[in-house]
Amino acid sequence: MKLGLSGRLTQATLHSPLTPLFLLAAIAMGLLALMSIPREEEPQISVPMVDIMVAAPGLRAPDAAELVAKPLETIVQSIDAVDHVYTQVEDDQVLVTARFEVGEDPDDAAVRVHEKVRANYDRIPVGIPEPMIVTRGINDVPAVVLTLSPEPGAADRWTDQALYDIALKLQNEVAKVEDVGLTFIVGGRPDEIRIEPDPERLALRGVPLSSVIDTVRQANRSFPAGVIREEGQAVQVAAGETLRSAQAVGLLTVASVDGEPVYLRDVANVVQAPREDQARVWRYAESEDGWRQAPAVSLAIAKRKGANAVVVAEHIHERVETLKGSLIPEGLQVSVSRDYGETANEKANELLFHLGLATVSIVILIGFAIGWREAGVTAVVIPTTILLTLFASNLMGYTINRVSLFALIFSIGILVDDAIVMIENIARHWAMKDGRSRTQATVEAVAEVGNPTVVATLTVVAALLPMLFLH
Repeated sequence: MKLGLSGRLTQATLHSPLTPLFLLAAIAMGLLALMSIPREEEPQISVPMVDIMVAAPGLRAPDAAELVAKPLETIVQSIDAVDHVYTQVEDDQVLVTARFEVGEDPDDAAVRVHEKVRANYDRIPVGIPEPMIVTRGINDVPAVVLTLSPEPGAADRWTDQALYDIALKLQNEVAKVEDVGLTFIVGGRPDEIRIEPDPERLALRGVPLSSVIDTVRQANRSFPAGVIREEGQAVQVAAGETLRSAQAVGLLTVASVDGEPVYLRDVANVVQAPREDQARVWRYAESEDGWRQAPAVSLAIAKRKGANAVVVAEHIHERVETLKGSLIPEGLQVSVSRDYGETANEKANELLFHLGLATVSIVILIGFAIGWREAGVTAVVIPTTILLTLFASNLMGYTINRVSLFALIFSIGILVDDAIVMIENIARHWAMKDGRSRTQATVEAVAEVGNPTVVATLTVVAALLPMLFLH
């Protein structure tokens, strides 16, 4: 009988003293990979999406579509590896999104879009500002969302402006955590200086609106003017200053039609107050009196590419706990609205539990049907194979996510079936009692079952290789 690759490999390792060492090394490497492999909710599938945002002041949606959107679509469609182009047009603004093929590098895609748009900028009408190009990817999805809201008894002492200030400070502290990516705040109203021109007072004083706009724009400027050295010290000098209060803005002088200087506060209402948003965030909590409404602010936190979502989420929670009582005052609670690290860890642990349950079930089945010695071999082979798979995944930079978990669940059935068939065939050859030794019977049994499997696997790989190179 021709042994083939499987038979020769079995013959070489069956009585080799290195086989137990390889087995122990495989288990050790697999256990290390199991503890260190990153766990996350979403798979690291590279499908770059590049947003091209263009401001088109004064253009209605139909005009912006003809003058700005269509030329941009033509430019973007000429870029290599662009799969789809999506356009959204509104009054005074245009958004063109380029979706690249799977596997393209996001940074390279953004560079190609930027170079192509700059090289063909003459196709866009004169007066349209330069587009803003932003790359979107799977790593922009927040892994952790923290919501700040007052406790039921302190709801009257907190406003959304105060919550925004706390969230802004918390954002700066959370950004110091290792492997934290982009962060942004949802809800709350930051403080701003708002100028509300009064048409009647403008007409009464003879002040055009353009004069108000130019005055505020020119007054709110500051730039370095040089260095002054005196008494052995160097002092940076700045010309102009930025406007810091509503009172300072109100004391600006604007020119009227007849040249008479007029204070800005005489022709406009200058207010320093929270920003007027169209949307607000509220949190509803159940109390003894029923449901109560309170303002809330959410801090969304993404992780870096390839980072372990479980570890990043744990470090964020630890950082927040250390800030309670100092940056986060009493009467303010921090609730977790989203935690992809916790869900990813739960799914990974559930998979490992089911893998262990399947292994134990197969071991018991083989123990009663064939023998407990064969069952012991199965109890060692299946976990070792799974651990080696995790080690190889970690070595190649893969993570445990919903896609890789599905692949492991799918492969465990094939692995268990192969182990049962192999053990049954070895037991069948042992039971023949045709004068062969158990070693020779084992080698021929493995060759009989293993060679077709190896040939089929190599055939599939050979068929897939050209497709991979062409892709």
